[in-house]
Amino acid sequence: MNLLLLSTSVGPLGSGLGGGVELTLHNMAKTLVQRGHRIQIVAPAGSVCASFPVVEVSGALQTTAQSEGRDAWITMPPNSVLANLWDYARQVQDDYDLLLNFAYDWLPFYLTPFFRRPIAHLVSMGSLTDAMDRVIEQVVLQYPGTVAVHSRAQAATFTFGERCRCLGNGFDLSLYQFCPEPENYLGWVGRIAPEKGLEDAVAAAQATNMPLKIWGVLQDASYWQAICTQYPDAPICYEGFLPTAELQQALGKCRALVMTPRWIEAFGNVAIEALACGVPVVAYRRGGPAEIVVDGKTGWLVEPDRVDGLIEAIARLDQIDRLTCRQHAEAEYSLEAMGDRLEQWFADIT
Repeated sequence: MNLLLLSTSVGPLGSGLGGGVELTLHNMAKTLVQRGHRIQIVAPAGSVCASFPVVEVSGALQTTAQSEGRDAWITMPPNSVLANLWDYARQVQDDYDLLLNFAYDWLPFYLTPFFRRPIAHLVSMGSLTDAMDRVIEQVVLQYPGTVAVHSRAQAATFTFGERCRCLGNGFDLSLYQFCPEPENYLGWVGRIAPEKGLEDAVAAAQATNMPLKIWGVLQDASYWQAICTQYPDAPICYEGFLPTAELQQALGKCRALVMTPRWIEAFGNVAIEALACGVPVVAYRRGGPAEIVVDGKTGWLVEPDRVDGLIEAIARLDQIDRLTCRQHAEAEYSLEAMGDRLEQWFADIT
């Protein structure tokens, strides 16, 4: 098939601003090309996606949906990169069999009936605003089977979730090196923003006196400063945003990855990345991570927002076998498995 992949509009690919969507797009592109499909990626200017061709489109970036309330209006800045991305797609649509939308934004869903070519939508977040819920539901009802999610927990946040396709995710596990002997520190990975709940991981690190290394885009500087002020003696170190090759090397040395989301994570790519390195995951029993972590086997699931639960789980890390973590990732989250699911989804749509 000839496939046009339209990226998130909140940041260039490779910047980290797109969170897990960036890695998902890259991994899907990789497995599709390996299977003989022809792809073209369209993304905001400044994007880099390994060796894949990228049409760079200029314009003002969109605001992330998770920073708005349920009653948020639909907004686009002047010279919106989102509008420009989809104007480009409109012009070239006849060159492709299918368009794949990665943007969690109102416009691509609204435009779907006006395109001649079918559009598959991969929804990267749970229910956040009433406006988004309504426009996604309209597409779900008018074009059955074209909207997919990553996890059952994500789907459950929508009233129409049972009508969405559950794709999971997949990774090139050859890029992740198994580390049987960890060093004495914990890891936390993600955008540094309130909905990620970093302060709970920092509180647990302080209580256990276990060093915590933090990786990710510093999206909310005031939030980060508030954490540093509240926990001045916590053994934490911000390590910046790292590309996959560097991240897996550092992450693999962790005794555990700690995941503390305040919201429903659609999936939790970093949980798979950690398991692929043999790193147990300590996560709140909330959203996608709760479907990834096998409690007591590949990590520990903790009742949401309970720092004392994190502390107890950290004390039991020696009960988790790191090789089992790697084997679980290989069995459930390979590129091959995801490629099969993608091809079946596309076949059903076209």
